[in-house]
Amino acid sequence: MRQRFKPWAKEKLQEYPAIVAQNPAELKGRWHEYFGNNNPIHIEAGTGKGQFVTGMGKAHPDINYIGMEIYDSIIVSALEKIVVEDIGNVKIIRENAQKLTDFFEPGEVDRVYLNFSDPWPKNKHEKRRLTHEFFLAIFETILGENGEIHFKTDNQGLFEYSLHSFSKYGMVLNQVWLDLHNSDYEGNIMTEYEEKFSSKGFRIYRTEAQFRSKN
Repeated sequence: MRQRFKPWAKEKLQEYPAIVAQNPAELKGRWHEYFGNNNPIHIEAGTGKGQFVTGMGKAHPDINYIGMEIYDSIIVSALEKIVVEDIGNVKIIRENAQKLTDFFEPGEVDRVYLNFSDPWPKNKHEKRRLTHEFFLAIFETILGENGEIHFKTDNQGLFEYSLHSFSKYGMVLNQVWLDLHNSDYEGNIMTEYEEKFSSKGFRIYRTEAQFRSKN
């Protein structure tokens, strides 16, 4: 989906340094200072307009959330939600997930959310998928012992690929939902894409995959 360019977005993001981490590399190992508490840290890689991460922040005030998105014109919508609703436990990084190890110490993050990630369907683009082993190694580094990835998509092909990728990497699949909205799962916070796709009758897939202990 093509997003409308917002020339004012970059400046807007710079106006809120308490919400938008201007130099995330400087916060490496110090994110609890930025949040002002020692609560667990959960990241959403590819947060889009922020409906999920802000919804999670409101539902779980005892957890610190970080929404990560590369496009100013998209992530500024997440900023607006945080400001309007005064959500103190949600922050933003305007960066690419490839750089996560530059911003977080090993074990500094407790959970990673991947919601409706770009499926990159062509084989030549496989390494761009966020569930490819390249990214799994990055997520494993920043996550603590037994850290989890919670993954949700409407794309059956990407879901099947991801289950295989998690398994091949040696991860444990704790839960798998093949039709999330017609299951007994409670507490689901929908993304903008999820609302759109589910309203059209698309099945939503979800899994919780856990890295094995390093001991």
